[in-house]
Amino acid sequence: MTEEENRASTSTQHSQLSTASKIYVAGHAGLVGSAIMRKLESEGYTNIITRTFEELDLTDQKATREFFEKERPEYVFLAAAKVGGIQANSLYPADFIYINLMIECNVIKASHEFGVKKLLFLGSSCIYPKMAPQPIKEEYLLSGYLEETNEPYALAKISGMKMCQYFNKQYGTNFISVMPTNLYGPNDNFDLNTSHVLPALIRKFHEAKVNNAPYVEIWGTGTPRREFLYVDDLADACLFLMKNYSGNDFFNVGTGEDVTIRELAELIGEVVGYKGELKFDTSKPDGTPRKLLDVSRIHEAGWRHKIELKKGLEMSYEYFVTSAGR
Repeated sequence: MTEEENRASTSTQHSQLSTASKIYVAGHAGLVGSAIMRKLESEGYTNIITRTFEELDLTDQKATREFFEKERPEYVFLAAAKVGGIQANSLYPADFIYINLMIECNVIKASHEFGVKKLLFLGSSCIYPKMAPQPIKEEYLLSGYLEETNEPYALAKISGMKMCQYFNKQYGTNFISVMPTNLYGPNDNFDLNTSHVLPALIRKFHEAKVNNAPYVEIWGTGTPRREFLYVDDLADACLFLMKNYSGNDFFNVGTGEDVTIRELAELIGEVVGYKGELKFDTSKPDGTPRKLLDVSRIHEAGWRHKIELKKGLEMSYEYFVTSAGR
């Protein structure tokens, strides 16, 4: 048995997650954090601690250390992050790299200092090179240039994942990481200026339907291919790995299936009930031509997604209409 395998085996023996374990969900109000909260609560976990941004600024090292020193969580889901689409990343690159790096550094270091048994770090599939072979395997990390439009966010997420590995190596911690594909679902951001493509399209198609608009304008050519995972499936994968995996591998989490942006738009139009035309603004950037994750590693570990795209879009649209009172 190698040193890493021995450490993984030992850490598993000493960090058995139970429904009474004290769990900190960082970023509990966001898209991913709220899904993790729903999953934990549905599975009967009763000792969950959270803090709003107003209560705890995780970019503040002193405040973060004091929180960990006082609360002593046993398990941490690190879902807190500054996120956004191409436009937001382009407008606020310094914010994206600074805020995300600070959150990661402070939470991971404090988790080590104050004896967290296990931490799960939420990364992103944008960590991979822009022109990575498809589908993207975990080992393609750092094998080429990043997509320019979200490089600051990607660099921060790469650093967070590497921090987990290096802390494991140096200190014998039990910090693991997942790299989800494009996510959507309840508590998504539907702001047209800062959102990702799927929630932005849901809002565009809904407003076009309400206003009887003759067409919906979509950024780019419609040809890039993207993979989408309903966020409750990600939460299920996170809890699965928290309970079943210890080691220094990180995991892609996705469906292993992709669609073109045009196909996505047509499907959303069908779900919303919009009958107008699609117009593609080819002056706007497409981003990465294709981004499909190889999910064989997590499949081999024993997890697969359950919610298919059409069903997920129906649930997301219902959430959008209900939550916004539209």
